[in-house]
Amino acid sequence: MTSMLGHALLSLLARRPGTGYDLTQRMRRPVGYFWAANHSQIYPELARLEEGGLVRHRVVEGAGPRPTKRYTITAAGRRALDGWLRSPVSDPPTRDEETLRVWSLWTLDPPSALAYLRARRTQHATRLAEYEALQAEVAAERGAHEPTQPLWSDHAALQGGILGRRAEVAWHDWMIDRLGGTAPPTRAGDSVDPPTG
Repeated sequence: MTSMLGHALLSLLARRPGTGYDLTQRMRRPVGYFWAANHSQIYPELARLEEGGLVRHRVVEGAGPRPTKRYTITAAGRRALDGWLRSPVSDPPTRDEETLRVWSLWTLDPPSALAYLRARRTQHATRLAEYEALQAEVAAERGAHEPTQPLWSDHAALQGGILGRRAEVAWHDWMIDRLGGTAPPTRAGDSVDPPTG
């Protein structure tokens, strides 16, 4: 059975072939925004995918002392990726450290709680700005609005990230306000209103 990391690698290889190093870099960005993997996990996973006939490699000239393998997805790999995309999404147990911390935030004195919330808001706002900058780049590319092109999926994934981060910023603004603090001014692109009540 193909792992989630295996499916992520198949998806990268469906876009274009790559070496293990290439795939490691592409896993960091953009995939790392929504699915994390360590460098040490990628090469063993490529070996499993190749053993299963889902990818193949050819040796190409490389800078290092060892041969460099460039991987491509096979027809079986495309079928596996297609089957995974058509299968129901599992609903794994939720492990949301941030919400767990907020649930326990009442145990901190208000200044400490405000400091925590402001720091987290800054992190969310920073990532939101990164997503919005990437979205502007992707939206300007040919194929970003054609559902059969990889850039359309980039565009869609970024939009999900943007909406999620906007909601996080709005949530933190609401909590900061409830604790009597003042949140930083909302930027022009932040259109999500904080919750009421």
